[in-house]
Amino acid sequence: MRAIMIRGNSILAGLLFHVVVFAAEATEQRLEPFGSQASFDTLGQSYPAPDLDEPYYISSDTGIVYSFPGYTGPDKPDNVICNSQTIAVPPGSYFSVSFLVSEDKEGEIVSGNVTFTYVDSSTSAYELRSLDWYSFLTINRGEIIFPNRFTATGVDYNTSHIFERTAHLDPGKGLHAITLPEATSADDGRLHVFAVSLWKATAGVDIQSIRPTQKWTSSGAQVVEATVNNAGSDCVTGDGLSISLSGDGLQTVEKGHLKRLCPGDQKIVTIGVKSNATSPVDASVLVDVGSTKRTFEFNNIQFGLTEWTTDLDNLARHESPDWFNDAKYGIFIHWGPYSVTGWGNSSPYESYAEWFWWYSTHHPESDPSDFFDYRLRTYGKDWVYDDTFPDFTASSFDPKAWVDLIADSGAQYFVLTSKHHDGFALFDTGNTSDRSALRYGPHRDLLQELFDAAAQHQPHLKRGTYFSLPEWFNPSYGPYGTATWPGILASNPYTGAPEPYTGHIPASDFLSEIMLPQMDALAYTYSTDIMWCDCGASNATAVFASRWFNAARLQNRQVAINSRCGIPHAADFDTPEYAQFASPQRRKWETNRGLDPYSYGYNRATPDAAYMNASSVIRTLVDIISKNGNLLLDIGPKADGTLVQAEVESLLEAGRWIRSHGEAIFNTTYWFVQSQIEDGPDVRFTQTDDAFYVLFLQQPVLRNSTIDITAPVPVLKGDEVSLLAVEGGENLTWSVTAHGSETALRIEATEALLDKEEFCWVFKIKYA
Repeated sequence: MRAIMIRGNSILAGLLFHVVVFAAEATEQRLEPFGSQASFDTLGQSYPAPDLDEPYYISSDTGIVYSFPGYTGPDKPDNVICNSQTIAVPPGSYFSVSFLVSEDKEGEIVSGNVTFTYVDSSTSAYELRSLDWYSFLTINRGEIIFPNRFTATGVDYNTSHIFERTAHLDPGKGLHAITLPEATSADDGRLHVFAVSLWKATAGVDIQSIRPTQKWTSSGAQVVEATVNNAGSDCVTGDGLSISLSGDGLQTVEKGHLKRLCPGDQKIVTIGVKSNATSPVDASVLVDVGSTKRTFEFNNIQFGLTEWTTDLDNLARHESPDWFNDAKYGIFIHWGPYSVTGWGNSSPYESYAEWFWWYSTHHPESDPSDFFDYRLRTYGKDWVYDDTFPDFTASSFDPKAWVDLIADSGAQYFVLTSKHHDGFALFDTGNTSDRSALRYGPHRDLLQELFDAAAQHQPHLKRGTYFSLPEWFNPSYGPYGTATWPGILASNPYTGAPEPYTGHIPASDFLSEIMLPQMDALAYTYSTDIMWCDCGASNATAVFASRWFNAARLQNRQVAINSRCGIPHAADFDTPEYAQFASPQRRKWETNRGLDPYSYGYNRATPDAAYMNASSVIRTLVDIISKNGNLLLDIGPKADGTLVQAEVESLLEAGRWIRSHGEAIFNTTYWFVQSQIEDGPDVRFTQTDDAFYVLFLQQPVLRNSTIDITAPVPVLKGDEVSLLAVEGGENLTWSVTAHGSETALRIEATEALLDKEEFCWVFKIKYA
């Protein structure tokens, strides 16, 4: 690991510790095995050298500066494998600690707790987490993106990543040491730290960074995000503070506002600006806190909404729009010919039912869910997947009922599988393919019917489209084929005969003649709000995204694209599956999972009792939003368009609670200080500019008629505390004990009052 770097007044510390580890390889031209010179993981793979002009890296998101010189030769370390090392910290006052981190096993998320020890011998913990360091599907996007990685025998041109994490420190305490977690298991994945940076605390409010985005306000002003820290001893309260920018050709048209910010806390404030500058300018940030005004200077900042191009650095400036960040909850719908087979076995052997064709064509020894035998005994040896088409009828499909259910569930958007890996489309694919619901099965444009119903009956719902970039067995995909998506006709697993690919229209180039026109149709004909790709790999995403982003801006539409479109630069949000985390991630993410315990498509083998109930839906949603995530919750309709009743009942029951407690869910942000209480009640936190919410995922325990919340909740004299959406829960008596990280909010309540609530108990602190 390189030097710890301290930011805030531009103070740099020297190298604090030195652990010999494997170094990253520097020479891209070297293709023979690297031996002992570079081995980031246990397979002899490593990062290429970073292309940096200076021996440091400045985060594009947080403005944090890291000592990051890149490759320094085979004998000098550039990262450390976390093994409980303790780092002594120079005396001083620090606001936060940031890490450049990664893990070294494909497909894994690796984490461990960092321990911060203060000069008074007290400690606090932070979950240091890394997503997958490289991914064939580019599901994740790191702060640093490398165009390739070195394998033991050559170069792999899928991207690799290093991630950034920032931890809160207890305010008013001197930091003495940082102890890294122990994460050295090759089986589970090892955790690597490349750099650590300390942000120096300054008295009062501090502007850590300003970041011009490519988003705009309703007036057309460019959105600039200011990261605001309070390293002082007093809360910002009352009328709060306002923030404005000035500089050559720069005008603030919508000031940023912040009503409450207590010591140790950080918030992102948005400012609307207009600029006629064509080159970077120096900007002054004026923070007005009533009688106190402070100015912060930032140099060489590029403002202005730019034209989108296919350049990856250009596309990397796109990000999730505010409506997506605020929506929090969407419904995923997996529906297609795989709903006819509708089988994925039952837990613990369950697999994705929508993968029936793929799993059933492979050898039984690689099929723990036993699709191979199920297919034979259910359909016989001569059956082929396309025999499902006539039975995919959609005869009971009621698009109005579907969108009404989505609205009643409390969700703010939905995503329909427009085309899964089997290549069967639910929309009009024009002359690119006849393998669609318009030509076979229902003979209907199912996507258009659902979008039309939403526009007419639930116009507040945003509408998204899942789109598989590759198709398993489309012969035109052959030149781009991989082991999982081979691009050749499937072979009958029992007879060896080739299976048909019904509706296939041959193309000389899959990307330009099939993939890109179909994505364009979803964007322009159907006006999708979210392009939710899957499976990455070979793609035409740069061409698609640049055109779509430009067209959307002309229409004053702010659209979103997920992280699975094949190029991580064009990725507005990460998309982990069936995953939840213990700490927030500043970059937007969206967990997708089924109400089914482990399937997206309809699985007839799943018993009703196995589906998520209302309580588990609400608990999952609350946990995810408290960590800056969205929940995309999937339902799997049957082939005729009817819905599993157990799923419907869970959605409706959860929806009644979600809609009555919506102010604590939607349009909220996570709390920088902490997202949950460790070693205590199961509590999460959310906030708006006007209120703070404490969400108990289990009924609070009364002790001496009070509920204790041991966390530095930003509550001040004059604030109103209530049990949200519960009759008689208004104006509860409260008090605060201790201070700093030992702060406890005590709320007086009764068992009778608590018994009026179910699922999740939300205490609202309305700022005075």
